[in-house]
Amino acid sequence: MPLRFQEFTKTYSKVAAAYEQLAGECHRLGPLNERERALVKLGIAAGSNMEGSVHSQVRKGLDIGMQHDEIRHAIILSMTAIGFPKMMAALTWAEDILTDPSK
Repeated sequence: MPLRFQEFTKTYSKVAAAYEQLAGECHRLGPLNERERALVKLGIAAGSNMEGSVHSQVRKGLDIGMQHDEIRHAIILSMTAIGFPKMMAALTWAEDILTDPSK
């Protein structure tokens, strides 16, 4: 877990708890299973061009047992929707975590 996130949850514990509750409700709302939700959120993170979000979603994917090639494939699929440069950026960010999960 990134240090900045740990500091945030310690300093703003009520906000962090409310955020986690909201996320949980969103996850329980529909028919997608955990793996499908993780892939969707990884695609959204890549499309949003947000490095921290891609890092987070890759970590979560690994935590639920996703394979490295599945994560890479999901990001490569984004190429025709978000463009080659953004896909390459997301793939680079994913590799940050895939090559060193302690980041």
